[in-house]
Amino acid sequence: MTQILRNARDEPILSARARWAVLAVVLAADVLDLLDATITNIAAPTITRDLGGGASLVQWLGASYALALGVLLVPGGRLGDKYGRRRLFLTGLAGFVAASLACGLATTPAFLVAARLVQGAFGALLVPQGFGILGATWPRDQIGKAFSLFGPVMGLSAVGGPILAGFLVDADLAGLGWRPMFLINLLLGGAALLAAARLLPRDTGDPSVAVDGPGSALLAGAMLGLLGGLIDGSGGGWTTRPIALLLLGLALFAAFCHRQRTAAEPLIRPSLLHNRGFTSGLLLGVLAFAAVAGLLYVVSLHLQRGLGRSPAGTALALIPLSAGIVVASIACYRLIHTYGRQLVVAGLLLILAGCGCLALLADHDGWALVPPLLLVGLGMGTCFGTVYDVTIGDIAPEEAGSASGSLNAVQQLANAGGSAGLTAVYFGALDGGETHAVLVSLAVVAGSVVLCLPLVRLLPRRALERSAGAG
Repeated sequence: MTQILRNARDEPILSARARWAVLAVVLAADVLDLLDATITNIAAPTITRDLGGGASLVQWLGASYALALGVLLVPGGRLGDKYGRRRLFLTGLAGFVAASLACGLATTPAFLVAARLVQGAFGALLVPQGFGILGATWPRDQIGKAFSLFGPVMGLSAVGGPILAGFLVDADLAGLGWRPMFLINLLLGGAALLAAARLLPRDTGDPSVAVDGPGSALLAGAMLGLLGGLIDGSGGGWTTRPIALLLLGLALFAAFCHRQRTAAEPLIRPSLLHNRGFTSGLLLGVLAFAAVAGLLYVVSLHLQRGLGRSPAGTALALIPLSAGIVVASIACYRLIHTYGRQLVVAGLLLILAGCGCLALLADHDGWALVPPLLLVGLGMGTCFGTVYDVTIGDIAPEEAGSASGSLNAVQQLANAGGSAGLTAVYFGALDGGETHAVLVSLAVVAGSVVLCLPLVRLLPRRALERSAGAG
């Protein structure tokens, strides 16, 4: 049994050895989430060749997971506060593993998309609990050590995840093709689940915490309608059905906005939306994350469909991009309080430069793609590692947690919309040839990034100061 100690404020603190074990479990859960958020970028062409579904399946593969995760991320965190973080962590991880099995056994496009939605939903129960669990098990003056490991571990996962997925697809283990990249979660997630059940301390939660279920349902319906209409219309023509879905999505989104003004505990605090810096950062994040999420999907499709790379070869080609993200994120962690929003501008300009170079080299392969992909990665790491820290730079300290959760949820929704939207642009432009489709997609990305630049001037100049012990 784990021995629980208590600090001067009567908070449960584990022994040093147990704390590191708990950190390992929390990191494992976040790694699983990151891996499954990105693996379909590599495997989408292989999956569609096996199951059918065409362009619509490609779009839904990336969008479905991020959609469910984004819609339920904030409610998932509040459910942990209400019913206990340990309980929600175990429930989320068990459901995530079960949904991964369903993904690996899927025989139709609809079944796979449904399983991805369920996987994202359980991920939304799992991921928000991690920081709360660490805050309850680590002393305040030492928790910075725990948080400092997240950047390097997530960076390595961002590099290694797509490579692992690519090699698993190419290896065709037991003739299973793409399926082992989901089925491996039975081993990884199962081990994490056993460790979590043994190591995580029990907590009772707070029954008085309110969860806005109707608001979450309205947002889910709105996003499903909007994405469904976009994907259906781009693939099958703008008939009555996709237009009806878009109108339904807009109506549900209007109802969601009304709910946010009237609910006792809305998903986003109204006071945050009255903060110019926060709303500007929210809009900037939507545009930038959507553009880059779509770009990553299009680059992966182009490498395989246009340049004939295998999934493993595609993953290896994307290493410079992942490496750029890791290097820039680590560097900017130390620079953000000195340069603030200037780093956001630098990141956006690097992404623009990378897109320009990719446009010039759209027909090239091999080493020629290293510089532009590295530029895009450096831009992503510079911008995305700082934009939300700067966005909450002038909000009240008591609103920081709500703001951070809302921004992370919006990021996931932007990822869903961006991957679906830009792949719709790419497939819609294929009639003009592969190069034309890539150039049109890059132009859309560049246009979105340019729209972000004026918004930077509305952000706070400096990032929110990190609390003591938080790194």
